[in-house]
Amino acid sequence: MTTARHLTDIASLDDEALLQILERSLTFRRMMDQGRYPKPVLEGRLQFNLFFENSTRTNLSFEVAAKRLGAIVSVVPVAASSVHKGETVDDTVVTLCAQGADYLVIRAAPAGTIASAVSVIERNGYPTSILNAGEGALGHPTQGLLDVSSVLYALKRQPDDRLEDVRLSICGDIRHSRVAASAIEGFSRMGAQITLVGPSQLLPSEKPAGVAAMIEDLGDGIDGADVVMALRIQKERFGADEGLSLDGFHEQFGLNHAKLKRASPDAIVMHPGPMNRGVEISDALADDPERSLIRSQVTHGVATRMAVLEWLEEARR
Repeated sequence: MTTARHLTDIASLDDEALLQILERSLTFRRMMDQGRYPKPVLEGRLQFNLFFENSTRTNLSFEVAAKRLGAIVSVVPVAASSVHKGETVDDTVVTLCAQGADYLVIRAAPAGTIASAVSVIERNGYPTSILNAGEGALGHPTQGLLDVSSVLYALKRQPDDRLEDVRLSICGDIRHSRVAASAIEGFSRMGAQITLVGPSQLLPSEKPAGVAAMIEDLGDGIDGADVVMALRIQKERFGADEGLSLDGFHEQFGLNHAKLKRASPDAIVMHPGPMNRGVEISDALADDPERSLIRSQVTHGVATRMAVLEWLEEARR
């Protein structure tokens, strides 16, 4: 099993660790459904959430997960921090470690931020564990894990059952998406058949490892799919990329019940949030309790992050 101190990406997890985290996330989800929570295995531990980008789901779910496990949690007020006085991110990381951080959850836009944080704490001899809560377009490992867990839960499967017979279509702004990067890694590790769907401007320049096909037509891209994941359209990309408009995207690639008929009869839909309603997905489909896993994904955010923290705590001892 991986003897890791950090969670930087899904690729760093060996198969045993991946399956353990998924199994525990499902256990925690079932406990949450019953209004129960695990023993406070993080009692006395200190966690800082250091988010250089705005977040609701990820930031709060890491906070809730750690508190449910008994940790002391402090959300760093980045807008009022010394970063705005010129302090480097590495110096901020060292400052938090020097205050006794056991866990440091980091979300940042620049590529290399997570690797730099890991390097600086190890050079300085701190025992702090780093958790990647989203870095640039490179990865969002706990989102990928919770998405896999959400599908296993919906299909009433255990991790050992895997997903070899599941066809997953990921639709939208894949080129710029950290969520897509980690979803591809997580679902491909579980054997799912993955298709990427979107306009050419928003697809990767080359087909990523683990992906079966890239398709520029929504109907063809979701044809026969068991799971359809819509990604948030990053509005700042429109206008910068020639030939793209929100209205045009919604018409061609926005999910609704009518378009979902090309998928399998029992297809389920996902969205990592936040949603641009009426752009990536219609209100009716997003809120359809029979087809949408979107709210379940939010619940799995807490369950999966509890599982990750528990796994790291076991590795530290």
